[in-house]
Amino acid sequence: MASPVAAVVEVAARALVDVPEKVTVIETPQRGTTVVELTVAQGDTGKVIGRQGRIADALRTLVAATAQYHGIRATLEIRDPE
Repeated sequence: MASPVAAVVEVAARALVDVPEKVTVIETPQRGTTVVELTVAQGDTGKVIGRQGRIADALRTLVAATAQYHGIRATLEIRDPE
């Protein structure tokens, strides 16, 4: 089962994109911090980042708030689709 932080990112990202089936969220521990990597379909990257990066900032705020609530540290990285 995914952590609450990954679940929040996945639900928010699926609501934003045109192809929700292509949303993948991967968690990796790194030096005491959980890195949440978000990958979406090729054409949906802009929708997740938003104008001036506002949506990306909002997603990072959600990650920080959820992580703090659960007593962990987490960061969000938005990856380009391969």
